[in-house]
Amino acid sequence: MSDHQESKSLLLAKKEEIEERLRRTDKHIHHRDEPLSADFAEQASEMENFEVLVALDKEGKEELEQINTALTRIESGHYDECSACGANISKKRLEAIPYTAYCLDCADNVQA
Repeated sequence: MSDHQESKSLLLAKKEEIEERLRRTDKHIHHRDEPLSADFAEQASEMENFEVLVALDKEGKEELEQINTALTRIESGHYDECSACGANISKKRLEAIPYTAYCLDCADNVQA
């Protein structure tokens, strides 16, 4: 088993960054201080902003889940094993996407 300490450090830093972003997003989504504007155009703009925040929140939570799974795979010694076929995930792929759970071939099939 190779040492994945550098990947673990990167994942932990990314996890912290995402958790902070989720805290800020949550604050904006759930702790609105002022009521909606009386102006219809302003309301539309506020709703668009709200939808963007909700999408960012969802995306952040999904990425956080992938990072937590990758950290678990590091701890269990299966970090560089594809979750679909069991083959090795290339070092270059893990460097590019440190939370990936799939080798390149299986990732193409998952996205298809």
